[in-house]
Amino acid sequence: MRTFTDSLLSAVDGALRTIWAPSRSHRALPAAAETAKPLTPAEKREAGALMRVNHVGEVCAQALYTAQAAATRDPALRAHFEKAAREETDHLAWTQARLQELGARPSLLNPLWYAGAFGLGLVAGRLGDPVSLGFVAETERQVEAHLESHMNRLPPGDSASRAIVDQMKLDESRHAAEAWAAGATDLPTPVKALMRGAAKVMTTVAHRI
Repeated sequence: MRTFTDSLLSAVDGALRTIWAPSRSHRALPAAAETAKPLTPAEKREAGALMRVNHVGEVCAQALYTAQAAATRDPALRAHFEKAAREETDHLAWTQARLQELGARPSLLNPLWYAGAFGLGLVAGRLGDPVSLGFVAETERQVEAHLESHMNRLPPGDSASRAIVDQMKLDESRHAAEAWAAGATDLPTPVKALMRGAAKVMTTVAHRI
């Protein structure tokens, strides 16, 4: 039986690995369909800023799934969250690698982003499994839309970043569908609006810091 101490140690380990340790993906880096074109300095800066935002999103995903796995008392649902977190680790590693290739850095506020997302995940988990799954479904829906907007903003020649974002978008859509299939409940409209507002603040700040 999983104890509070087990959950606490798992949460601490997850935070340390996400924020400070190099991430390793289980899947290969998505391959671009076409040869990447040289980017101008301005295009490289913009691509780096967008991938930094995406990297922050994956830091938050790790925090959310770790917290929700700790909050649920259902072993099957805990396994569901832990599996999703492992898949999101691929995204974390891919965005981290692309940041390095672009000569860009991760957000300096990653510890803050992680802590905030972990707290939200705990609150959602404490409200019950259907609500927790509903939070996942809505989060992934918003992330998918956000990634689609990045496909329009990335430099046309940056096929490497586009390949990563495209695969991430497919995975997020699947995670949302899996949450619905597992019994997610639809969140109230005001809650969805608050989530969009919080995401807007995060993406705006992470684009710069």
